Amino acid sequence: MIDFVVAIPGIDADWLTDEPEGVATTLRLVLLLTVLSLAPAFLIMMTCFTRIIVVLGFVRMGLATQQMPPTQVLIGLALFLTFFIMGPVLLEVNDEAVTPFLNGEIDQEEAFELASAPIKEFMAEHTREKDLALFMGYAGMETPESLDDVPLTALVPAFAISELQTAFQIGFLIFIPFLVIDMIIASVLMSMGMMMLPPVMISLPFKVLLFVLVDGWYLVVQSLLISF
Repeated sequence: MIDFVVAIPGIDADWLTDEPEGVATTLRLVLLLTVLSLAPAFLIMMTCFTRIIVVLGFVRMGLATQQMPPTQVLIGLALFLTFFIMGPVLLEVNDEAVTPFLNGEIDQEEAFELASAPIKEFMAEHTREKDLALFMGYAGMETPESLDDVPLTALVPAFAISELQTAFQIGFLIFIPFLVIDMIIASVLMSMGMMMLPPVMISLPFKVLLFVLVDGWYLVVQSLLISF
């Protein structure tokens, strides 16, 4: 008989220390846990995830395929597209802020400023001036002279509603061909006197066929990439 020994790692709960290295390690751990807890909010509100998932949701609604593709598939695709689009920004954040902070070259405040700069630049590039002016004016802030003068408290919600506006515009264009198919099918059924037959049941195969023939997923993803 072979005995298996499972080693369980121990956790040192002694947080009180007089050594600067121990204090720095504790602060890094607390900071890491804080960032991980807020990661979903950062992902949704400060990246291109919102636009992508809303557009993919419009595609599924336009096709009227109920739960096909499943929600998990759409979220997974949106996540990987978000990482692909945000790759250069995240790489800059890592090189300019995260790595120097972990190496002890800069302090926490400077690391936050360096990390927020590329993210603010990305959000400002895709934020409408009208939306940003709404929050700046409501808070009574003066007109900023540069991007550094724009606080994240105003830029993040302005970026979010700008992304929703753009996503709904793309969704409207996606709905048009599907709406035309529904109108044609409904007109044909009315002319044939088949008013009791749901038009959605007949138009669904034609929608899927049209979407496949035009390589719809390629066009949707290409449009999303071009929009950024």
